Amino acid sequence: MKLFITGISTEVGKTMASAIVTEALNADYWKPVQAGDLDYTDSHKVKELISNSKSVIHENSYALNTPMSPHAAADIDGVKIELDKIQEPRTENHLVIEGAGGLLVPLNDNDTIFDLIKPEYKVVVVSRHYLGSINHSLLTINALQAEGLNVGIIFSGDEHPTTEQIILKKTGAALLGRINEEQCFTPAIVKKYAEVFREKLLQF
Repeated sequence: MKLFITGISTEVGKTMASAIVTEALNADYWKPVQAGDLDYTDSHKVKELISNSKSVIHENSYALNTPMSPHAAADIDGVKIELDKIQEPRTENHLVIEGAGGLLVPLNDNDTIFDLIKPEYKVVVVSRHYLGSINHSLLTINALQAEGLNVGIIFSGDEHPTTEQIILKKTGAALLGRINEEQCFTPAIVKKYAEVFREKLLQF
């Protein structure tokens, strides 16, 4: 199984969700494009948070220095992101692929994060409540479903039942789980969530 994890915006909890899903499936992890924080990337964070011995953390196809939209970060670095140079790592294991920001974050003048999602991928949308998050969630999920993709939702942060109910009702997407606010995330906490998520992920 190949799971692409995207968010309705930036800073909604994609990396934490990626760590939990990776741990739940003992999956490999890959972030194709990393922009900024190269000394402590999302790959480093996931590696620190998982505790199984099977997962392999694959190298980024592009590691850019500036924490901004990939197309702009690439321009600063004097490179151009090319889709054909973003090659999915070979593995016999489940693979968790983490996007950058939301679906329409540009990679270059023509391509976006959306263009990294292959027809055979299952897509996990991480939704976090804020003013405007219903709109962002519905736009994201509807765009994915319009391409015939199988979409599931992970809610991140404090529970907001009315928001969550309307997103689920309007999209029919599978609810895969919830990640609550925690004082800090440790491997033990990630493992706890992984055990809760595992069955739904395998049925997804």
